[in-house]
Amino acid sequence: MSLRRSLPDVIPVFPLPGVLLLPRAMLPLHIFEPRYRAMVRDALDDEGIVGMVQPRAEGADPTNPPIYGIGCAGKIQNSEKLDDGRYMIALQGIARFRIDRELALHPEGYRTVHADFEGFGDDLDARRSSPVNRESLLEALRDFLTRRGLSADWDAVAKADDEMLVNALSMGCPFAANEKQGLLECRDTGERARMLEALFAMSGFEAANDDDPARMN
Repeated sequence: MSLRRSLPDVIPVFPLPGVLLLPRAMLPLHIFEPRYRAMVRDALDDEGIVGMVQPRAEGADPTNPPIYGIGCAGKIQNSEKLDDGRYMIALQGIARFRIDRELALHPEGYRTVHADFEGFGDDLDARRSSPVNRESLLEALRDFLTRRGLSADWDAVAKADDEMLVNALSMGCPFAANEKQGLLECRDTGERARMLEALFAMSGFEAANDDDPARMN
């Protein structure tokens, strides 16, 4: 399917550090900054499309820092405007995009980009993903949680299909921004699951070393 025909070429983007949107996943957002209230209002008046992107390290303009070159477009599925003008929205991921170029700031102050969806057509069909080794992923997750002294709702984990599980872990686990970006840029859900395993192992190793008395000087 051609994403060029189904999604607009120019979309507003919402830079939010450590926040990840993936195809078919739902992301609840609380919109309170005036320029992003305007962004949501304008998106609702149009096709409801918003691109989630992650900022890089601060640049010359701290209010508009550099952003990573790949994001994920989502459609506003639910929205509630509060009495003070804030919005509560739920954004459902559609497909990733590459930023061809960033355009001039919108008059309301939010950012827009020319989005290139070429190469991300498989995001529209979960069946095109490589398989997930669920047993290996869950083993890595259990080890990660044990080392961190954390727990999980294993009933909910059991009920989630592979893509839902991988998306929830990718979006919900407290990884660094560059690690979240790496998860976003994985080819598909199967590759994303393998990267999750590596991140769990690396994070678990760091946690174990943090507790090593020999390192506490």
